[in-house]
Amino acid sequence: MTYVIGSPCIDVKDRACVEECPVDCIYEGPRSLYIHPDECVDCGACEPVCPVEAIYYEDDLPGDLEPYLEDNARYFEDAMPGQSEPLGSPGGAAKLGVLPFDTPLVAAFPPREE
Repeated sequence: MTYVIGSPCIDVKDRACVEECPVDCIYEGPRSLYIHPDECVDCGACEPVCPVEAIYYEDDLPGDLEPYLEDNARYFEDAMPGQSEPLGSPGGAAKLGVLPFDTPLVAAFPPREE
């Protein structure tokens, strides 16, 4: 089981969840954040600090956010653009910084008006 970040985070990326995560399992793409399903220890520290209510325990995902369960996992399983290997489990997001890609689901999301 894991926590999942859904569409309310797209183009917001407040990062309060990153600061609260004790295991550094929240990775950042250009438009959204992603929780690594194998690195997450299900502590729930990220969920209450999210100002846009984008983080849910996978069993509690609202129906409209269910595609993000698979999407968050896909971020780590699919090969990065221009790479032949997937990101996999790097063992911590801080050392990587902002990664240069999002999933197709996030990339296709209409940009938010500012």
